[in-house]
Amino acid sequence: MAKLINLKAFKSFFSSTSAGGIILLICVAISLIIANTSSAEGFNEFLQTEIGYSSDSIHLRYPILLWINDGLMAIFFLLVGLEIKREIVEGELSSLSQASLPVLAAIGGVLVPALIYNLFNGTHPETVHGWGIPMATDIAFALGILSLLGDKVPSGIKVFLAALAIVDDLMAILVIAIFYTAEVHFTYLMYAGAVFALLIIFNRAGIKNILFYVIPGLFIWYFVHHSGIHATIAGVLTALTLPTTPDAKESSLEKLEHLLTKPVNFLIMPIFAIANTNITFEGGMVEGLASNLGLGIVLGLFLGKPIGIFFMSWLSVKLKISKLPENSNWTHILGLGLLGGIGFTMSIFIALLSFKGQPNVELYTTEAKFAILIASVLSGICGYLVLNLYNKKQKKKAAVTN
Repeated sequence: MAKLINLKAFKSFFSSTSAGGIILLICVAISLIIANTSSAEGFNEFLQTEIGYSSDSIHLRYPILLWINDGLMAIFFLLVGLEIKREIVEGELSSLSQASLPVLAAIGGVLVPALIYNLFNGTHPETVHGWGIPMATDIAFALGILSLLGDKVPSGIKVFLAALAIVDDLMAILVIAIFYTAEVHFTYLMYAGAVFALLIIFNRAGIKNILFYVIPGLFIWYFVHHSGIHATIAGVLTALTLPTTPDAKESSLEKLEHLLTKPVNFLIMPIFAIANTNITFEGGMVEGLASNLGLGIVLGLFLGKPIGIFFMSWLSVKLKISKLPENSNWTHILGLGLLGGIGFTMSIFIALLSFKGQPNVELYTTEAKFAILIASVLSGICGYLVLNLYNKKQKKKAAVTN
């Protein structure tokens, strides 16, 4: 009997909307513990172990960490892209006024953090190039924290955050390509564009077999990766081409979405968290928070993100360009703005590129990593509290009214 109860509890947990977020946080804790014990060196060596195939014409042999961040996360972006397209066709983003809001909010959430960072570092040639660090939102962690709230927030809010984070990441990828990449190989981009055009033709021709999109999508990933641009964009591009319909009949897009949901939530995201949050605490990290670099990152993410997202959302609604998601209000937007300050891996990735060639590159990178961690934790906690406390307040009001 006890076994039956445990099995039911197990199934109930994994079917809940908050399960993925809880597992993600557990994996973050595990990763931080590993990074600050004797296992840290062995774990890092494991992540740097190269696997795959390589020849004169094909190069697919990379460290495990790269396979996780560029390979597995492309699948995550594929899933998020599928959700966004479905909402554009038949849901929360189906009108221009709804679809424009996350785009404009993302622009605000990129510009204001960069401006704040430059206020502290604009006159410091050693750290000025790190302006891209607080611009990025870690979509995986932001959605993971939001999933902890389950049905306590309107469904349109999750779609809004996902769309905002995708636009945010696309802008971050462009920033990396233009300002932080030594060389972009346009030939590979042309190959990727040709395959993308082929997928559009498949869509127009009414082809519904998922394999006709997934297999060419792998080639898009390969070509984008070799172009020098972050390969996760391949997932979004592939998702945009899958056919769907506005009616209740299950489409190819929805079939793939259902197939990917559990593997992404319970396998890919936990692996991603364990591999990318293994930050080793070192001497001088805390003091580094008070430096121009530390303040620029912490204030850029923790304050700049919500200010930029909230202000641009308010302005676009006030000018009647956009409208808020259904059943949402400005408290929800503030909470989402705070969650947008979770920078984590994308911010760390930009930090690793920002200080190349500087004499104190290791010091700046270490300070930046710790500042990103602190800002992300603060943003996640505050965003969760704002949305959760507001939900409790509304429930109390409803109870009094009834």
